[in-house]
Amino acid sequence: MTDRIVYLDHAATTPMLPVAVEAMTRHLSGVGNASSLHASGRAARRVVEESRETIAGVIGARPGDVVFTSGGTESDNLALKGIFWARREQDPRRTRILATAIEHHAVLDPLLWLGRYDNAEVELLPVSAEGVLDVESLRDSIARDPSSVALVSVMWANNEVGSLQPLDEVVALAAEHEIPVHTDAVQALGQVPVDFAASGVDALTFTGHKVGGPYGVGALVVRRDLPVSALVHGGGQERDIRSGTLDIPAIAGLAAAVEASVKAQHEHAARLTDLRDDLVRRVIEVVPDAHLHGAPSGPRRLPGNAHIGFPGCEGDSILMLLDARGIECSTGSACSAGVPQPSHVLLAMGCDNDQARHSLRFTLGHTTTPADVDALVEAIGPVVERARAAKGL
Repeated sequence: MTDRIVYLDHAATTPMLPVAVEAMTRHLSGVGNASSLHASGRAARRVVEESRETIAGVIGARPGDVVFTSGGTESDNLALKGIFWARREQDPRRTRILATAIEHHAVLDPLLWLGRYDNAEVELLPVSAEGVLDVESLRDSIARDPSSVALVSVMWANNEVGSLQPLDEVVALAAEHEIPVHTDAVQALGQVPVDFAASGVDALTFTGHKVGGPYGVGALVVRRDLPVSALVHGGGQERDIRSGTLDIPAIAGLAAAVEASVKAQHEHAARLTDLRDDLVRRVIEVVPDAHLHGAPSGPRRLPGNAHIGFPGCEGDSILMLLDARGIECSTGSACSAGVPQPSHVLLAMGCDNDQARHSLRFTLGHTTTPADVDALVEAIGPVVERARAAKGL
């Protein structure tokens, strides 16, 4: 049993980077609303615009493309609802939205809301057994009636199993019919190369607490010439599509984290890939029938993601047993009203209900060490044995 916390849930939240903490705290005692015209307001605005320029510079965007939000969920909602409403207003025929069946709930739930309350026709496209979009299904869906498609939304990388999506093919198909593409890049930024302009997408979502920045701040990167209807109305901040007083310290921390994580991405990914591969190999040696979900290790998978199935167990049981030993991870399932549900991602990948409930997601980050992997490997055998015994009762 470890006498320290072994944190293997970086895909949920990763600890703040020191440069982000320093940038944020430097502005916490400041005063000035970035919309005010006096000297303090102008100083606050300078922090915002310098942060915007920093972020744009490292992700291949123009500063005017960067719209600050409260995080990934708001950014996804703003992209999906805002682009859909604007496109439908331009052409009432544009009522369809195409997305994958494995999107994060920050994408799926707004889409379901649009379908239920705003007459959107939402099509969730199938994926392979590795959790990768079936591009031919997208091609067929667009071809059926291109003029009715308002937008396409495909995540850059899946948050559960770590599979990278074929965004270049998605963009190429959509571009043939001038259909905008949104991507949720929350899990990708800082893990794999992310270049907004080079990717060809029209809108991209990211958040601070996944890249070593603060909670409660993120951005929607969206082309200035793409109309986006506002969700929140008020003072007209952020291109008049996201009103609200800007959080200066959080934005400064976000910019510092994005810059640091993107600049260190290559070395960071190489280190995490080695640690992740060691973790997977050794866990499967201890539990021979354990297996990896998603794409195999390599260029089609996030470097720090190990999503492992343990047959004969409940993922929640293994999680709590590991937690009792000071090892923190997450299950591959979502909980609704306290009731564990099978992972919609694994179900979409062809797993049955039992398979969709027997998995754990171990995600590594900038604080992960070989000793953390050692601690997990030491604990996993007895924990799985106990979890299987409990399920047999």
